[in-house]
Amino acid sequence: MTISLQPVVMAGGSGTRLWPLSRAGFPKQFLALDGRSSLFQQAVQRLAAIGNDAIQAAPPLVVGNEEHRFLLLEQLRELGIVASALLLEPAGRNTAPALTLAALAALDGGGDPVLAMTPADQTVADGAAFTAAMRRAVALAEAGAIVTLGVVPTRPETGYGYIHAASGADSAAVRAFVEKPDLATAQRYLREGSYLWNAGIFVLKASVWLAALERFAADIAGATRLAWQGRTRDAGFVRPARDAFARVRAESIDYAVMERCPGSGLDMQVVPLDAGWNDLGAWDAVWQMLPKDAAGNATMGDVLVDDCRDTLVHASSRLVAAVGLHGAVVVETPDAVLVSSRERSQDVKRIVERLAADGRDEKNLHRKVHRPWGWYDSIDSGSRFQVKRIMVKPGASLSLQMHHHRAEHWIVVQGTAEVTCGERKLMLSENQSTYIPLGEVHRLANPGKVPLEIIEVQSGSYLGEDDIVRFEDSYGRTDSAG
Repeated sequence: MTISLQPVVMAGGSGTRLWPLSRAGFPKQFLALDGRSSLFQQAVQRLAAIGNDAIQAAPPLVVGNEEHRFLLLEQLRELGIVASALLLEPAGRNTAPALTLAALAALDGGGDPVLAMTPADQTVADGAAFTAAMRRAVALAEAGAIVTLGVVPTRPETGYGYIHAASGADSAAVRAFVEKPDLATAQRYLREGSYLWNAGIFVLKASVWLAALERFAADIAGATRLAWQGRTRDAGFVRPARDAFARVRAESIDYAVMERCPGSGLDMQVVPLDAGWNDLGAWDAVWQMLPKDAAGNATMGDVLVDDCRDTLVHASSRLVAAVGLHGAVVVETPDAVLVSSRERSQDVKRIVERLAADGRDEKNLHRKVHRPWGWYDSIDSGSRFQVKRIMVKPGASLSLQMHHHRAEHWIVVQGTAEVTCGERKLMLSENQSTYIPLGEVHRLANPGKVPLEIIEVQSGSYLGEDDIVRFEDSYGRTDSAG
């Protein structure tokens, strides 16, 4: 008999501990920290690999937030994958409501598939070992068990929760979930050998999840169902009712259900995972994952190190040189530089909190901002002016829009631009330019087959991104995002 599998990827996190590379508008799950594919893409591919002759894997269900919808679409497009659905949370409510949305969507498709749920921001070194462990978990879940993957610990880690397991080789009953321990307790866990790291990866039938949620957190189950009943759909996006979802209690899968399962009479199993797993929860974890030189240094980008040891240096846009650093983290982006000790890298979140309190854009956006039509890079700014480099994908266009407070000059540096300016429409090629007066309705489009690049010079009394009145948009946006 073939098992029906529905992969579920949770992609709604913010990844504040990997600032300045990870930001609210482009969080860590979308970063290609290995230089090849993003963490989100890796998660999608890992789940797809579970399928075989005995397990029929559907395209993934992806749970994310509204702000990242076009990033999700674009990164799936790069893989050549069309999701079963992109479930967009109108507000963050943690993982229990998110998995409930996925379960309801899976049941809408007919049948009662096994859900294989993983966060989108983890990495695994041994893909074959991950696939084997997940296939064992799927077989157990098909028989009705609630299954979690427990990572075989390699060190006394105080930053993870643990799973206390009964004896067993391929799987074992879960005795208890344990909160993050102190160092002495973590060392004891490692010696005893019956404790595994909680990776937040769960495998169970959709109906089993909903029944367990009704038993342990009926308010979340009921409120999420109401939001699901009021859902809307456009293209591949599915949106639960905004007001109803806002009333759902925020809770994690662990607190809402999993920690209550041991001793409840439910069949809860853990499958050991020994696959080089890393949740990349801080820059120290990234250092652990990356290849290193003989002195233990991990470098990415244009980096020179001299007399450094056990140090991570990441350069995004320029040469970064480090001398005499031991156990440090240096991360450079075009608009921010982080310097920290590796052991304190978890505390980067405190810097992000200060940025938020001060209302600084560096918390949310990079200098280079991705949009569904391409990207823009804010390369210079000053009193009453801003300069952007803009790329528009072939066949794409910005919204038909106007600005109350700024005028714009456009200079084409590559490709062909189709410009709408009031009642006029004109074509511009390389080295040609045009002027968009303040208050004029306008649009920029790329009718060609190569990327269009322009330099935009804005001038005016206010240059914020929220000074956009949108009249028409190819991507269904009503916000002020380009």
